[in-house]
Parts: sequence; structure tokens; C-alpha cells
Amino acid sequence: MESTTIKQVTVVGTGVIGNGWISRFLSQGYDVIATDPAENAEKRMRASIDQAWPALEKQGLAKGASKDKLKFEPNLEKAVADADLIQENVPEREELKRKVLAEIDRFAKPDAIIASSTSGLKPSTLQADCSKPGRVIVAHPFNPVYLIPLVELVGGKDTASETIKKAEEFYQSLNMKPLVISTEIEGHVADRLMEAIWREALHLVNDGVATTEEVDAAIIYGPGLRWALMGPFLTLHLAGGEQGMKHMLEQFGPALKLPWTKLVAPELTEELTDRVVEGCEAQTTGHTIAQLEERRDEFLIELMQLLEKYWPGANLNGKI
Repeated sequence: MESTTIKQVTVVGTGVIGNGWISRFLSQGYDVIATDPAENAEKRMRASIDQAWPALEKQGLAKGASKDKLKFEPNLEKAVADADLIQENVPEREELKRKVLAEIDRFAKPDAIIASSTSGLKPSTLQADCSKPGRVIVAHPFNPVYLIPLVELVGGKDTASETIKKAEEFYQSLNMKPLVISTEIEGHVADRLMEAIWREALHLVNDGVATTEEVDAAIIYGPGLRWALMGPFLTLHLAGGEQGMKHMLEQFGPALKLPWTKLVAPELTEELTDRVVEGCEAQTTGHTIAQLEERRDEFLIELMQLLEKYWPGANLNGKI
């Protein structure tokens, strides 16, 4: 179901995330204009959309959804001129993002929403050079954007509440699960959680405790299964028995002081880099990235169907 206020969408930057957004927008029936100054950007973009489309067809396309609704416009000013919402996806460098967002702000019509896909920067920082900062927000997705429903919405100190409200309605129209974060912080919420596990995973590999394959298996066949349904808090709530989290904290709270985790990231030495790269390559021997992505997409579609079945609050058409 399309948003009642947003009809035309522009995507600025056509890397992995930008192309993921384009695929999702198109699959939900929106008209999309894409722009990117990189050489051969349009060719790579259309190949990426073609690769994602079978998974989107399997998941179910909205009425009127078509790849023919995509137009590539190399000129930024022309690309954003008529857009109701502009999704920015340029590389994660503060100076570059601020520059591009200020340009978008200058060229876009006054009531257009400008959303950045940044995974770590604060919206107050990104909107600092814009003349209309009230319409600038963070809308941070997760790869593959065309399937994963979560999008973190964060407003800066100058973001208007109406902008957040309109954005939330729009992303819900994409069958997404917008999580409105009330307090801006570097890395938002989900990335901070993932980063903590990533740091500890690197330590385990660096210290020779486990290989990349063993670390992955520890998540896949253990906590990952439970987290897919309940997340960390409800998972531990059930671990406390009839008294739930109360007993859990009484029983295992003291263990939090034990120095099990490293907290800080290990130095990314050449040796650690080689160990991680070689481990991942060994895990995927005989399979191309495209094959792995196809397998991942099929799994995610079935997993989300299972999640909807067992956790009604996770229905993709509602709020988190």
C-alpha cells in the first residue's frame, strides 16, 4: 500500500544499500529515480535489481510494481527536483555525506523528506549544513534492504516531529518495521548490538579460540535461533523460569562482573586479517557470492513467514 503523501522517490547513491532500497521501492509500486556519478553506475544498478527481483516476486509484489518504473538520472539537481522523499546512500564519510545532503537540501522541493541511510552518524551532524534541517532524518536499513524489514528512524536536534511521523508512515507502506529511536547516538541501536558481537568474534579468532566457521556455528545453532523470535531480553526472561527476568538477574547477575568479554576491539593486524579472510573463503569454497545471496534470500523469506506465524506482534504490516 503506497503512502498517501509520498509518491515519487529518489535514491542517491547506487551501491549495495542504495540498490537494495531501489528494489524495495519498486517492489512496492513506487516510481523511482536513481542517481550516482560513478562510471557504469546505471549498468551495475540494473543488474542488481534483476538479481533481487526473483526473491521479491517470491515474497509478493505490490499492485503496479514494475522494474519499468525506474529511471536513472546522472544529474543530482534534476534527480531530486520532484521527489517527495530522497534516500541518501553515499559512502560513510562525514564530510562527504554532509556535502551531498546540503546539495540535496538546496535542490529538493521544500516539503520533501531527506533520509540518510547512515549506519553510524548522528542526524544532528548530518543536518548541520542544511538550510531546512527539519526535514532531514536518519533512516538506517539492513542488508539485504529489499527483504529485511527493520529500518531505524532517528531525528536530529532540528528534525520536525511531523517529518518523523510522515517517514514512519512511508516506511510502513513498504512493509517495513520502522523503529523510531528517541535519542540519537552513534551507531543507533541495532548496529551497536551487532558491533559488540563482532568485536568479541574477532577476539576469539585472533586468540585462536575458534575459527570463523566455529564462531558462525555458535550463533547459528545456539542464540541465533532464539534471537530470531525473541531477541536477547525475552530469551533471557524465559531462562529465568517462572520468575522470569527477576530470577535471571538474581542468579546470573554477579557473572556480569566476570571478565569474559574483551569489550574493546582487537588490533586489526595483518595476521588477524588473513585469518578472518581465509576462514570466510574456506567456508564458502565452491559457491559464488551470487549463489550465497540467493540462498540467503530464500531463507529470509521463509524465516519471516515463520516469524509472522509464531509472533503476531511481528506482523510486517504493523508497528514494532
